[in-house]
Amino acid sequence: MSVYKIEAGTAQHIGSRSLQTDRAALYTAARSPGYVMAVVSDGLGSAAAAEQVLHTSKQLLDEYRAGETANLPRLKDLLRTVAQEAHDIIVMSPASGAEPQATMLVLILTPQGQAVWAHVGDTRLYRFSGDQCSGRTNDHDYVQYLVEHDKLPLEAAKKHRSTRMLVNVLGNRQKTPFVTTGEQTGLKAGDSFLLASDGLWQYFTDAELGAVLSRATPRQASEKLINKAIERAKGKGDNCTMAIIKLVAPPTEAPAYTVQRMGKAV
Repeated sequence: MSVYKIEAGTAQHIGSRSLQTDRAALYTAARSPGYVMAVVSDGLGSAAAAEQVLHTSKQLLDEYRAGETANLPRLKDLLRTVAQEAHDIIVMSPASGAEPQATMLVLILTPQGQAVWAHVGDTRLYRFSGDQCSGRTNDHDYVQYLVEHDKLPLEAAKKHRSTRMLVNVLGNRQKTPFVTTGEQTGLKAGDSFLLASDGLWQYFTDAELGAVLSRATPRQASEKLINKAIERAKGKGDNCTMAIIKLVAPPTEAPAYTVQRMGKAV
């Protein structure tokens, strides 16, 4: 198994908005040592729904009991449950004005060098090996779902963001959230993950994000990305939120030498 240590952090900027409705958090599992969770949620209209995503994620992670080896299908079921329970609570919550809604992106790392994630909406997960992007979440699965399940024409499905009834978020009373999951095994030092709200990722190419993450600590990288996003938004930026997890090689321990005076040869 590859040996690495985890460096992680979260960061936010309000952008040019009057309210910060995004939320981000990092958690460790209370009953499953070595399991780490990262969560980013983009609240729509208010922070209430995003707060609920964080609360439900933490609660269900703390209740999770892992076996001796990670069970990836079981972890995916856990993340689907996070989405469904958070959605149900948000829908039942009394709302004044616009109903609370939120995107969801949750990532779990296991002690066995594996990653599992789930997302609802347009908050993105990027995976990097060094400075190369090895994959990211997208809307392809949801568009295909709209075509196959709802029998929508492909072009109409591609325009789902502009149709409130079809938008994929937690808290949409007209639509059950569609949860997409993914996994990666064989994690090693040099791999990294970026969870980002649309107020961040829309201003960068995959290559730009990879270059920044590979050359800086999570704190340094988040500062650089936020500053550049603000610059590129030109005063029209959305809330900007991220969580960064980097897997780095542990420091090499210097050998402990004992210096002794040599005896005189006879």
